[in-house]
Amino acid sequence: MTEPVTDDRDEVVLVARGIATAVAPEEGLTDVQAALLGAIAEALTGVSVDYHDLEPLSAADLGRVLAEKPEWYRQRIVHHMVLGELVLKPLPREVAWRVREYAGALDIEDKFVRIAHRYAQGATGLAWIDLQRSGFTAHLEQADDTEAHYQTVDTPFEKPPPDPAVADLWRSFEEYDADSLGRKVWEMYDGRGFALPGTPEGASPYLAQHDFVHVLADYGTNLKGELEVFALIGRANPDPQGFAWLATLVGLFETGYVEDTGFFARDVREHNIQAPGMDVRVADAIRRGKFVSERCEQDLFTVDFTPLAARSVQEVRDILMIPSKSAGALESGSPGLFDREGMSAIQQAYFDKRAGGTR
Repeated sequence: MTEPVTDDRDEVVLVARGIATAVAPEEGLTDVQAALLGAIAEALTGVSVDYHDLEPLSAADLGRVLAEKPEWYRQRIVHHMVLGELVLKPLPREVAWRVREYAGALDIEDKFVRIAHRYAQGATGLAWIDLQRSGFTAHLEQADDTEAHYQTVDTPFEKPPPDPAVADLWRSFEEYDADSLGRKVWEMYDGRGFALPGTPEGASPYLAQHDFVHVLADYGTNLKGELEVFALIGRANPDPQGFAWLATLVGLFETGYVEDTGFFARDVREHNIQAPGMDVRVADAIRRGKFVSERCEQDLFTVDFTPLAARSVQEVRDILMIPSKSAGALESGSPGLFDREGMSAIQQAYFDKRAGGTR
């Protein structure tokens, strides 16, 4: 098990200075960058840092600060830089080059640095191919295709052929105990009008894994809730390549860098990370994922939830060591899965129709 790194305030500020210097556009950090990076720093370390008020720190100096840290830790720092890049639209080339320089100073060769560089060059199609290879296809190639809960098509977002056995399994969850994981995930699908996995319009069994996490983490199913759940899932993966999930969702729902995945479609009508409180909510999801990663050491997309579905939600949370939301996330408006505020407008309309008995 990888042991968590204990950060003192001086070190946290030095790292923040390096990250801020790496990702700042010519006119300085944007408010979105400063809020998000500051919230992540506080959620993960307990240290409050004002990213708007930091002295620059060179790549070489940051490299010296982190020289003794393990590779996985330095790679996570690079991913914070990449996340700071990805919320910029357009992404300036000089920022992409600078992040590459800082990654090199940390002795990290990372595919996500290249992906951000593609975005800066306007090569979004090539970036999406790299993104698939960095996080998705690798998972699928490693999966045992004899296990029914894995996806077998090119990406987890693509819809597979209908599978009556999978559909029957998901329908059976309706008969489980009221507090069970299976019953709750069925209620989520039924109450929002979602097509069940295995049916022609349903998500792939692999992608549907994240719906169990919606229940366990108590996150909504609108775009803001999707950002939260994939931030948790991505950071919970002991392999840093799990960052692909959050990078994709930011590209889909914030900047539009990712055009279409086949299941989720690009939607930038609302800038979700810029919404009030979302910096704290995403940061807390990353904190929760970090906790799972350090204690459970299992990619949540490789958990077979089928034998766990009959157990209570709380029991499965305890097994996977998923911590509660922070007070800050709740105060920032993070709704629960079954709260109306956690649904999209279409989901709310379906929910209201059902509640009114006019289905």
